[in-house]
Amino acid sequence: MKCIVNGTILLPDGEVRGKALAFEGGKITDVLDAPPAGSETIDAAGGYVSPGLVDVHIHGFMGMDASNGSFGELKEMSRRLAAWGVTAWLPTTMTLKWPALEACFAAIRRAQADSRAGEWGGAQVLGCHAEGPFINPAKKGAQDGTAIQRPDIEKLRPWTDVVKLMTVAPEVDGALPFIREAARLGVAVSMGHTAATAAQALMGFDAGVTHATHTFNAMPPLNHREPGAVGAALTDDRVYCELIADTFHVNPMLFGLMARQKGEGLVLITDSIQVAHLPDGPHDQTGQTVIVDGIRCRFPDGTIAGSSLTMDLAVRNFRAHTGLPLYQVVNMAALYPARSVGADAAKGSLEAGKDADILITDGDFNVRRTYARGTCVYSAE
Repeated sequence: MKCIVNGTILLPDGEVRGKALAFEGGKITDVLDAPPAGSETIDAAGGYVSPGLVDVHIHGFMGMDASNGSFGELKEMSRRLAAWGVTAWLPTTMTLKWPALEACFAAIRRAQADSRAGEWGGAQVLGCHAEGPFINPAKKGAQDGTAIQRPDIEKLRPWTDVVKLMTVAPEVDGALPFIREAARLGVAVSMGHTAATAAQALMGFDAGVTHATHTFNAMPPLNHREPGAVGAALTDDRVYCELIADTFHVNPMLFGLMARQKGEGLVLITDSIQVAHLPDGPHDQTGQTVIVDGIRCRFPDGTIAGSSLTMDLAVRNFRAHTGLPLYQVVNMAALYPARSVGADAAKGSLEAGKDADILITDGDFNVRRTYARGTCVYSAE
């Protein structure tokens, strides 16, 4: 048995000091008053002991991308994600032609199996988030308009073991029956890249939508007479709302409003893309030029291309702009994302019986050490 001591333990309902977090055999066993005799102790050095973070919307970074269909890139991204506190993730595909998407799904299926079964050395691949191709061309944003198509459940059916989350515009032709069947098959459906009115969004929720993709972005703006997709998602308790908390995609003045409105339905994401963490300037991203400028990633015409955010920074940003207790913000980056895709039985919180996905951070939530199912996969020392 190993025990982490001398740290503030972040539990789902509060912060605990003067205790020890015990784990063994890849699982969390308990929060104890003191380490048992003979156990190995790990000193948190006065920092935080946090659950591993869960990113359900991330495309890539450092030149790698889930849309490249490369098993090697998925494994390398999993390894690097551990440095930012991520212990589980959904590689997220862009809107591609269907054969290209199937190649991506196949690579993700292999990574999903390998990361679950063996010595993976990084964040576990829980499955795939398919961002499209069943979206509204009028709100395609950075997506490839030539690859957008009508919803077709027969295309998805062979991949429901891999696709855990799928972004769909509920107002497009054929979307509602698709959503009903996808939900029945166990795929969480997210409303996104959508021009839906509030009424159309509610029809989507009734059909089975339980998630909203990068809320506010690629949606009509909130209006007091036509609340639209944003208003529907923010006011319906059936729906989790994603937030890119980089202070660019959404003004941080709205962070607290979203926290108060959504509570346990707020999910922090990165939406990080292939060019993230590359030097400022123009870069090629699958044949398109994307200009990196600090936290901003744009196409030459000014369209936002995605994010360079990391999950640990999302936590720090959200905490700084809301003043909420750290454990509550960490829930938004760990427990609620896991819950939104049905992975919370094993992921997202430091509770007995769950996977020993654990972070040790300093007092500012900079990651010092990351454990994935009890194995140290990153150390800053």
